[in-house]
Amino acid sequence: MAARLVKRCMCLWQEATRLVPAVAPVGQLRLAGVPHKTVTFSATSHSSHSPGSLTELVEREQVFTPYPEKQELDDLIEKAAGPEELLELLHGGHSLHHNHAALILIRLSRLLSDKPREKALLVQDARFQQLLHLVNSQITSVWHGTLVKLLRSLYTLALPKTSKELQSVEQEVRWRLRRLRYKHLALLAESCASMQEQHSQELLAELLVHLERRWTEIEDGRTVVAVMMKAGHLSEPLMNRLEDKCLELVEQFGPDELRKVLVTLAAQSRRSVPLLRAISYHLVQKPFLLTKGMLLDLAYAYGKLSFHQTQVSQRLAADLLSLIHSLTPSEVARCAKSFAFLKWLNLPLFEAFAQHLLNRAQDATLAHVCSMLLAFARLNFRPEHEDQFFSLVHERLEPALESLEPALQVDLVWALCVLQQVREAELQAVLHPGFHMRFLGLSPKDQSTFQKLLHINTTAQLEHPEYKGPLLPSPAVAPSPLAPDRKATPLQKDLQEALKALLGGSDRGRLEVATQYGWVLDAEVLLDADGQFLPLRNFVAPHLVQPVGSQPLPPGAKRVAFLRWEFPNFNSRSKDLLGHFVLARRHILAAGFLVVDVPYYEWLDLKSEWQKGAYLKDKLRKVVAEELAK
Repeated sequence: MAARLVKRCMCLWQEATRLVPAVAPVGQLRLAGVPHKTVTFSATSHSSHSPGSLTELVEREQVFTPYPEKQELDDLIEKAAGPEELLELLHGGHSLHHNHAALILIRLSRLLSDKPREKALLVQDARFQQLLHLVNSQITSVWHGTLVKLLRSLYTLALPKTSKELQSVEQEVRWRLRRLRYKHLALLAESCASMQEQHSQELLAELLVHLERRWTEIEDGRTVVAVMMKAGHLSEPLMNRLEDKCLELVEQFGPDELRKVLVTLAAQSRRSVPLLRAISYHLVQKPFLLTKGMLLDLAYAYGKLSFHQTQVSQRLAADLLSLIHSLTPSEVARCAKSFAFLKWLNLPLFEAFAQHLLNRAQDATLAHVCSMLLAFARLNFRPEHEDQFFSLVHERLEPALESLEPALQVDLVWALCVLQQVREAELQAVLHPGFHMRFLGLSPKDQSTFQKLLHINTTAQLEHPEYKGPLLPSPAVAPSPLAPDRKATPLQKDLQEALKALLGGSDRGRLEVATQYGWVLDAEVLLDADGQFLPLRNFVAPHLVQPVGSQPLPPGAKRVAFLRWEFPNFNSRSKDLLGHFVLARRHILAAGFLVVDVPYYEWLDLKSEWQKGAYLKDKLRKVVAEELAK
């Protein structure tokens, strides 16, 4: 069969070569990939009527409508400065070919893109309606690229969805979807997404299906980035395909393409780890020149996605430090916020941020100061010139605090508590009666804000003995029950098992202790003067909301709290706790506890149960010894 197929192909090829020098050309067949060569057929060939002859193709119409050569009218359309000049071309004696009417409409939409009143007047103009009718009558002859721009222009001109001409153009586009180039599909999808009131939902659905099915047609990095930015958010399957294509073409990307991909992922909160790793590799390995705007966008994207890559973070910090004098207060605040989300504390950079704010205080708004304060509190960073910095913060914050959104008020006062810079007036602003009632909802945001209120209340109680009130009422500080479906971490499970083995009984300690201070202890034990465990239930526990026990602590007794510190509790690539957890440890110490810290980086080195038990005993002995040494 293969031999017969080859023989048949040879016969057809010989026939084609005989037909080439024919005298009377009837038509031309344009070969794909050979734009300047044609094969000519003769109507008088002796084989013109033979079955299966190539000359049968000639008797059909031309496959492609040739694009007309540029005429004087094309220049007039491009140079027209107003709608009136374009509409006059209809009656100026010009010879309009099948694309001219569409080009006039496209030019009209560009001229009136930001003039809604003139758009409304134009739609009522009889010449405009004549132009629409002319386009509708020639729609099948309009070239693909012009047709795509025409539909986008009709959406821009805000034609009603019931318009016959608009529906005709949409239908023509739907018929040609298989023949349109991939970039045209992406442009149309972007237009449909941005103009939801004008476009056809059916057309958008078909566009997304074609974009998803034809994703392999993308051959260059610029196209995949453009499609990802303009249409990726419209379809989850499409975005998955585009991420795969980005991985395939990422070596071709320049710094701007890498930035656009990262910002697009951040805008959609898509933490595609393989793609982020690939982009990070190229940012580190290639000597890209990153502009200020690129650096700010990269810092934002990495922070929004919480993707830590040490070398990238180091480069961003170093490059931004060299450009610090050219940044505005807004850009400095934005940058500090991005690095705070990334949990990356670069001391020289953050010192420069603080100094920049002091130097440009007259240009900094309250929003800039608030962003800087929240970023510093998250990373537990206190600048070298902290007196000047926090004087500026209080100066801007105190007069305007009560006018801010309630949740933001709580965040700012909480940040000052973390940094040990809160003042009595600021405590009173969020602890006055009734303020906390608005945060008793069930939403995660309300619960988080109320927890911060508890921490502020604890700061006022334990760290500001001169504070006269008000405080949160007793019912409000009752610890909420732990969620039953809350999943325990591996470290938490291991620590709980080791603590049970260490204590040997429930009367010698408590596990998962919820306190009135808004913090949960992993365990609590009571030691006598000789370091022996005492039964907790017999003695008073002021840190609990519900009274337990009646006996006062014996002389020399010590309360000890075990606190575990997970990997996310630390600054990136550091053993320094984030501000939230520094505040927790400080409060527990102020409540009269000795604290046994159990960080993840020490616990991971323990393999056997015996090692874990010995580790806890050793930590407990060291804490007690340090207290006695004081």
